[in-house]
Amino acid sequence: MPFTLATWNINSVRLRLPIVEAFLRDEAPDVLCLQETKCPNELFPEAAFHALGYEHVALHGQKGYHGVATISRLPFADLVRQDFCAIGDARHLSVRIAVAERQIRVHNLYVPAGGDEPDPEINPKFRHKLDFLEEMRRMRADAEPGVAAILVGDLNIAPFEDDVWSHKQLLKIVSHTPVETEGMKRVIAEGGWTDLVRQHIPLPQKLYTWWSYRAKDWDGADKGRRLDHVWSSGDLAPHLTGARVLREARGWERPSDHVPVMVTLDI
Repeated sequence: MPFTLATWNINSVRLRLPIVEAFLRDEAPDVLCLQETKCPNELFPEAAFHALGYEHVALHGQKGYHGVATISRLPFADLVRQDFCAIGDARHLSVRIAVAERQIRVHNLYVPAGGDEPDPEINPKFRHKLDFLEEMRRMRADAEPGVAAILVGDLNIAPFEDDVWSHKQLLKIVSHTPVETEGMKRVIAEGGWTDLVRQHIPLPQKLYTWWSYRAKDWDGADKGRRLDHVWSSGDLAPHLTGARVLREARGWERPSDHVPVMVTLDI
C-alpha cells in the first residue's frame, strides 16, 4: 500500500493553521510531522485536524518556543518524548505506526538552530546544537527488533554542498559549517540511516527547503538551504517511490520560511 509522510516546520501552528489545512486537503498525506509549533499541548488546535480526518494527534509542545506534533490518519502507539540535553525543551517525539503488516517508528525532531556565531566557546546556542547532534549519534535506525524507522524534521543543517545556494559563502554560516555537516553525516552513517530525499533527488541537483524571511525576493534570489530531512532505516529505502519538496508553499499567504517535504513508500 502507498504510505505518504510529510514534514514541515510550520513556525507557529495556530498562526498558520489555514495553510496547514489547505495543504492537508490538497495533498492528504497519511502522516504530517510539524516542528516549531510554538504551542502548549492544551492549546493545540486538534479539532481542526480531526475535522480533516486526522484522528490521531501526538503532541510535545511548550509555550512560545519549539514544539513538535505528529498528526496521522493511522492509529499509533508507544508515544515517546525524549528530552535531549536534559533541559526540558520540546524538540522530539516518536510514535509507532502499523502500515500494512509493517511496524514503523516515526521520530519527529526539531534540532536547535544554533544562533549566529559558529563558535561554541562564545555562543551557548551553538554549543547546545553540537551537544544535541552528539546525542543524536545514539539514535539507531535498527534500535527495535522487527520495527522499521523513519526520522524526520527540521534538523537545521544542510549537509551537502548542493544543499545550499553557495557552499563557499556559507562555510562559516551556522547550518553549513564543517563541524555541523560532518556531524550530521556521522549521525547518518553510525545510525544506519538512509537520506530518502537525496535517494530520490540525487546530488548534484540543488535542493532547498528553507528561504529566509529577510530576502525581499526569496524566489528570484533563491538563496535557500535544505534544512528539513526525511531519513529511514535501510529496509524501507527500497520501498521509496517518490519524494517532493513543495517549494511553492514558501509563496503562500503568511508562509513559514520552511516548506513541506514529502516522501511516498510502497509498503
